[in-house]
Amino acid sequence: MEREEALKLVKIQLTDHRYQHTLGVMETAIALAKQYGGDEQKAELAAIFHDYAKFRPKAEMKEIIIEQGFPQNLLEYNSELWHAPVGAYLAEKEAGIIHPEVLEAIRFHTSGRPGMTLLDKIIYLADYIEPGRHFPGVEEVRNVAKENLDKALIMAVKNTIIFLLKKNQTVYPETFYTYNDLIRKLED
Repeated sequence: MEREEALKLVKIQLTDHRYQHTLGVMETAIALAKQYGGDEQKAELAAIFHDYAKFRPKAEMKEIIIEQGFPQNLLEYNSELWHAPVGAYLAEKEAGIIHPEVLEAIRFHTSGRPGMTLLDKIIYLADYIEPGRHFPGVEEVRNVAKENLDKALIMAVKNTIIFLLKKNQTVYPETFYTYNDLIRKLED
């Protein structure tokens, strides 16, 4: 799917602010793919569709999670997580995205997962550090991303966990598993 066609499909699903965020994620993902030897076209496509389901009604997302047999524990955690797996499903069903790696990168861009692929890492990190993001610690992660993708990813996951803990919110177990997996691999 060509960039303009993909952006057109996504734009009608998003607010103007979220669409601008998506453009920033797309450019960041392409740059990270170039830098770290990833597939630029797959990074572009996954970035464009990463928030495809962000504004779908919660009832619709819940129904898809149940019907498609996604991990049911998703429903026990913040609904902000839901748009990632639902978005991957809808990107395939509605937009015809067929690349398994692209769909997986969309599916895990909020929680991460142990054994993340290069594309998974690029999309997770691009979503975190795109130029429109402004929050404590993001600039440090951006700087580290210029030198080491995995170290930047560890910082992003760690910052996310700390942010949720400070707000007394639950943390999805996959996010802890992701952090542990990345730390173990860094130590090897």
